[in-house]
Amino acid sequence: MKISVLSRKSSLYSTSRLVEAGKSRDHDMRVINYLGCYMNITSHRPSVHYKGSALTGYDAIIPRIGTSHTFYGTAIVRQFEVMGVFSANESQAITRSRDKLRVFQLLARKGIGLPVTGFARNIHDIDDLIEMVGGAPLIVKLMEGTQGMGVVLAETKKAAESVIQAFYGLKSNILVQEYIKESKGTDIRAFVIDNKVVASMKRIAQGDEFRSNIHRGGRAETVKLTPEERSTAVRAAKTMGLKIAGVDLLRSNHGPVVMEVNSSPGLEGIEKATDKDIADKIIRFLEKNAKPGKTTNRVKG
Repeated sequence: MKISVLSRKSSLYSTSRLVEAGKSRDHDMRVINYLGCYMNITSHRPSVHYKGSALTGYDAIIPRIGTSHTFYGTAIVRQFEVMGVFSANESQAITRSRDKLRVFQLLARKGIGLPVTGFARNIHDIDDLIEMVGGAPLIVKLMEGTQGMGVVLAETKKAAESVIQAFYGLKSNILVQEYIKESKGTDIRAFVIDNKVVASMKRIAQGDEFRSNIHRGGRAETVKLTPEERSTAVRAAKTMGLKIAGVDLLRSNHGPVVMEVNSSPGLEGIEKATDKDIADKIIRFLEKNAKPGKTTNRVKG
């Protein structure tokens, strides 16, 4: 097969591993910087161009779209879909998963475990918003944040009020969530491919840091999921319409709760923690499913 990895840099760990895995199975692998692509939008001969030439003959694409480039990146993915090229994750599913509020609303509609979450726009509603999630300590989270950035633990009501007012003053959209103290600075990343958890790791925050993201110094180790955690991760990915997803869970006193559903999960941390070849599993998924014109998005919302 001729497969393109849509990525800003070929040197990134996840990108290079996907290319390596594809080549080891005799596929023609290309890395294309999606920000350098441009489109001919027409009914009869739609095309994507890159460096002066049309991109033709591709059987599948693997989108690795950065959060800050979601709009343009998903437009390129969508154009490939118009051309009948199979996408590991479809444009609509990627867009859906990038809207944190929408994610929680869709998961809630399916009855999937979540932390109590509040959202408001009026500064006069702060007191009720704080009480809604159980009071302090609580988490204030920027809706546009990634890799633990824009996430604040407010340990007192006064601190929570100050943080929320500051974000409102910057015209930022935020979520306010209950603090799952029993998770003790750990979370779980379940890697889902084609409605199956293929690997999982526990991420552990260092020192006084409450965020366990690897990018923030957290360490990772393999973990065995409970049947409920496995089911929650698969249901969350399926609700988003994602065939490849990193689902972040917390272990709470009332069962697993979903913190995030990532449409471009990194491979480095989980491959090193579990010693599993996730890139190879993604390529095998494409071999099984990539057919011209095939789309799988049946999610509403």
